[in-house]
Amino acid sequence: MSTTPTQQLSDAGVSIWLDDLSRGRLNTGTLRKLIEEKNVVGVTTNPSIFHAAITTGHDYDDIIAAKAAAGAGVEETVFAITTSDVADACDLFAPVAAATKGVDGRVSIEVDPRLAWDTAGTITEAKELFAQVNKDNVLIKIPATLEGLEAITATLGAGISVNVTLIFSLERYRAVINAFQSGLEQAKDNGHDLSKIHSVASFFVSRVDAEIDKRLDAVGTDEARALKGKAGLANARLAYQVYEELFSTERWALLADAGALPQRPLWASTGVKDPAYPDTLYVTELVAPGVVNTMPEKTLDATFDHGTVTGNTISRGYDDANATLNALDALGISYNEVVAVLESEGLDKFVASWKELLADVEGALAAAGKGA
Repeated sequence: MSTTPTQQLSDAGVSIWLDDLSRGRLNTGTLRKLIEEKNVVGVTTNPSIFHAAITTGHDYDDIIAAKAAAGAGVEETVFAITTSDVADACDLFAPVAAATKGVDGRVSIEVDPRLAWDTAGTITEAKELFAQVNKDNVLIKIPATLEGLEAITATLGAGISVNVTLIFSLERYRAVINAFQSGLEQAKDNGHDLSKIHSVASFFVSRVDAEIDKRLDAVGTDEARALKGKAGLANARLAYQVYEELFSTERWALLADAGALPQRPLWASTGVKDPAYPDTLYVTELVAPGVVNTMPEKTLDATFDHGTVTGNTISRGYDDANATLNALDALGISYNEVVAVLESEGLDKFVASWKELLADVEGALAAAGKGA
């Protein structure tokens, strides 16, 4: 009998991943505790997470001092820190990976966000990150830009597991699934064991509501206000419908027969941006077998404390999802414009975080060098 909401979520087929990682979480055992007590079976990172981890507190002082003494530059230092944290987290999750045959127990690390528009650069860095972490249960995160699609295919074709990130639109999600299946076809031709290649597609949720709610407030009618907080869920539900469609084709059946596993939808950006919404809104309303929900700790705690899991809540909302997007269009809110803005802003935020991280670590290296 399920005893906690997070266990109920796991029983419903949802994999819970934590959207956070730091040296402190690893050293203090708090991450291990989340695995043992709150059903966490994976971790995701991004440039903003690493910036917060490395520039808060003193967990990284020793490694920065050692790198300064060795004359290392800032890029080398950040690469060493981030890959070391991810490798250690991979070791922590190794038993989960073994128990699930690699489906869970995954830890994601993202390519330099400044490469989001550079296909060749992304492919090169993906391979370098994979080699440096050197763990079977790592996922290399690649943004779903137009330039990233080819990089996703090439990386998978090299036998490297991938987390595709920053997906906002249904059209781009279809392109991501095509890139994934093309990558597996290449991997098969290259002699790789398809059963060892894993992938998730990170579809962002709360940021959609944040942008569309702002536009609904500008419209200002009762009809507009009634649609607030509905677009993110609608978009995600329709994405799951796309997933069901494109993993039911003859093309996919041929790959599955060769041992391939589907690219699971991952709900990202699941912490609510509007405090008026329940903390668990993007968790309990997006339950379906075979999905991942990557949560900030606040959302994880809220789910554990008072989440209500009532079976598959995605497929029950298909009709409402279409009606929601149609109603937004009728109010003059352009779906294509919104998702384009969100992709641009999402990339800009990650690039800004990465540049701030580099600047802060460069300063710390200089200070450590003077103190040596």
